[in-house]
Amino acid sequence: MSALRVLGCVIVKELIQLRRDRRMVPAMIVGPLVQLLALGYAANTDVRDVPLLLVDRDRSSASRALVEQFVGSGYFRLAGGVDALDEVEPWFTDGRAQVALVVGEGYGAALAGRETPRIQLLVDGTDSSSAVVGMGYASQIVTRVAAERAADRAGAAIELVPRVWYNPDLKSRWFYVPAILAMTLLLLTMILPSMAVVREKEIGTLEQIVVTPIRPWQLIVGKLLPFAAIGLADLLLVTLLARVVFEVPLRGSLGVLVLLTVPLLVTTLGLGLLVSTVVRTQQQAMMTATFGLMVPMIYLSGLIFPIDNMPQAIQYVTYAIPLRYYNHVIRGVFLKGSGLDVLWPEGLVLSAFGALALAAATLRFRKSLD
Repeated sequence: MSALRVLGCVIVKELIQLRRDRRMVPAMIVGPLVQLLALGYAANTDVRDVPLLLVDRDRSSASRALVEQFVGSGYFRLAGGVDALDEVEPWFTDGRAQVALVVGEGYGAALAGRETPRIQLLVDGTDSSSAVVGMGYASQIVTRVAAERAADRAGAAIELVPRVWYNPDLKSRWFYVPAILAMTLLLLTMILPSMAVVREKEIGTLEQIVVTPIRPWQLIVGKLLPFAAIGLADLLLVTLLARVVFEVPLRGSLGVLVLLTVPLLVTTLGLGLLVSTVVRTQQQAMMTATFGLMVPMIYLSGLIFPIDNMPQAIQYVTYAIPLRYYNHVIRGVFLKGSGLDVLWPEGLVLSAFGALALAAATLRFRKSLD
């Protein structure tokens, strides 16, 4: 029997086994789609309807116009008003307000004259991300009001044109949905293969395969290739879902995305196979793959937390995380429209990681078979 025919038999056997396992099919196909839908909607840091507390000491038409600008923007919702600063803290403590706009006495007169009016913005910093975004929105509104007043007074318009590259509306889903796609691939091609191999150990079928004329490389490729194919299929499905449901732009080439995803799949499949050689039960495989590999890779890849904000020592560690380079790939292709001319270094590094992980897993797997 030829080597390719033997390999084909192993692949068919693996596909039949996957089909018979009723729990595996939902995990491979339905699971990633449900995960993207759930996390895609949940992972949303866009700031809307922030409860705003007003401390208006001026009580002029100008101060009322300023408040109308805040409320009319859609970013803020007027929650109430107080007369003194010492009344603000209770609103923050019980969560009735997250931002307090303090308009001092003489605001309207200063705005109408040549003086520079001052207003104060108090922000509840419990949620730092929302606080930063809220302060940014408030700054835009105040700048726009000042520019309009300057134009009315001086006769010359002061135009401020903010421009945000790649995500002009600052939609957080454009940031998080590609990350969810990467995490879905990581889950599918690292945890499930490791559990599939260990399951065969538990039920004794792996020993039966060993005594057949199948060569070790045929067994390894035959086991990993179906998961690689399913991973690519899920990549296409989740990409379609990201475009249609969440309207995340795919500015680059789908072919480039698929091409640069292959070395990541080789890496994660190799790591999953490696895990299966050092554990004995499916529970151990899941725990080792999840907490020993998957969670650290997600935290240190830049998918969720910016690497620049990490301590310097940890930033050096992130260079050993394959997902760090795939993060550049997936966001570069989706949002920036990057091609191989830009992303080839990431592809090269991912290929090196894949070769190393697969080689280590193969050597360890062959040794365990012997």
